[in-house]
Amino acid sequence: MSLLTDLINLNLSETTDKIIAEYIWVGGSGMDMRSKARTLPGPVSDPSELPKWNYDGSSTGQAPGEDSEVILYPQAIFKDPFRRGNNILVMCDAYTPAGEPIPTNKRHAAAKVFSHPDVVAEVPWYGIEQEYTLLQKDVKWPVGWPIGGFPGPQGPYYCSVGADKSFGRDIVDAHYKACLYAGITISGINGEVMPGQWEFQVGPAVGISAGDEIWVARYILERITEIAGVVVSFDPKPIPGDWNGAGAHCNYSTKSMREDGGYEIIKKAIDKLGLRHKEHIAAYGEGNERRLTGHHETADINTFLWGVANRGASIRVGRDTERDGKGYFEDRRPASNMDPYIVTSMIAETTIIWNP
Repeated sequence: MSLLTDLINLNLSETTDKIIAEYIWVGGSGMDMRSKARTLPGPVSDPSELPKWNYDGSSTGQAPGEDSEVILYPQAIFKDPFRRGNNILVMCDAYTPAGEPIPTNKRHAAAKVFSHPDVVAEVPWYGIEQEYTLLQKDVKWPVGWPIGGFPGPQGPYYCSVGADKSFGRDIVDAHYKACLYAGITISGINGEVMPGQWEFQVGPAVGISAGDEIWVARYILERITEIAGVVVSFDPKPIPGDWNGAGAHCNYSTKSMREDGGYEIIKKAIDKLGLRHKEHIAAYGEGNERRLTGHHETADINTFLWGVANRGASIRVGRDTERDGKGYFEDRRPASNMDPYIVTSMIAETTIIWNP
């Protein structure tokens, strides 16, 4: 008698050329992820080979019931770490039947920025540090924390090892390997300052691909925590009080910044970001005011400042960049629940296209 796991792990290529494509999109809240699967006649390597599809937008908060059809446009393909073989994950964005991007489709506007000739010429690189918190499913309290109580103060948990300090490593490592399998440019993971909180890094990724990869990495994490019976939270301040919040620091460079003399370009870009601080903060994630307090390695939400090796700044420049006279900088303002399409394209638009 076959076990359920035997059937889940069936190798389809032994009996058919058909594959399963899991179409993924962002739901009506702007943070919830949705997906559904379809059978395709054979392996696919380019999104242009994939058919468009549709879904009931009235059930995701993205369309009215009397006109509920929303169309999915395939945009990026990744290997499926759950079904494996030739099966794929497909990152999509969503449009009306008339071909207009729906309001929650933030990829469409980002793609316009990244196709601008000035942006294309600068080959913008992104490295995004996605923090998140693992919660116990039924009580929505961090894993490893006593129910209704608190662990010892922060200090022993960052990059820690040991059953009394590190909670959820099996989920984190499974996610790390699943992302590598999928083809995401995940570059590392670490335990964070608050127990039960972790971080993964994606990058360097160029242009729009940074947004695609963060969303699919989030999707894979949601699927793994579903299997583990744990809830993943991207809330920027999941626990009030003397506990670190969760961000999505965005490391950024352009071709000019990476070349000799790039430090002067970096300083000019930072000046431009300072002039549009309020606009960026408004787009950098909901609830960020609970995180950007001037404490716990953040700058105050109403203050823009930058510095070398300063983790209490809005923008941090690394010592290597200062020494070499070229490199990258880190925008520390984005919240963990930010939309990567918005954040990456806005940084490029402000620093490359916008003329104050």
